[in-house]
Amino acid sequence: MADKPSSLLPSLWSDNPFAALRKEMDQTLENFFGKNKLLSTSDGEGFLAPSIDVVEKDDQIVLTAELPGISEDDIDVSIRNGVLSLKGEKKMEKKDEKDNYHVVERRYGSFQRSMSLPPSVDEAAVAAKFDKGVLTVTMPKKPGTAVPAERKIAIEK
Repeated sequence: MADKPSSLLPSLWSDNPFAALRKEMDQTLENFFGKNKLLSTSDGEGFLAPSIDVVEKDDQIVLTAELPGISEDDIDVSIRNGVLSLKGEKKMEKKDEKDNYHVVERRYGSFQRSMSLPPSVDEAAVAAKFDKGVLTVTMPKKPGTAVPAERKIAIEK
């Protein structure tokens, strides 16, 4: 095995074999459908759009977004024309000229996520909290717009 060129040996540092395929598929879909305006990044190599959960309760809608490694100062939450937008940037720590990086898999760059708010949301009462890399946006509903209780409807024979 010592005779083989080192480039043919398997390596711990080799690229993900599916990265090129995923990039090609993303580019194909983007060319066909156009750039998705609800999930956008600053560039194709940048930070991925954060994962979010949206839960509707009787009196509010709660959105949580995972933003690991991002400072609270680098996050912007805004509402305009009934659209909630999350914007932010994950900045790369300054590299030292002496450092010799072998692998850099973490993503950096800017992101944006947007969603239309239902008319039942009281936009003036929306609040955001950031704790341990998770952003929580609480959107109270306007009085009188709570989801009514479920009622069973009998089926006549």
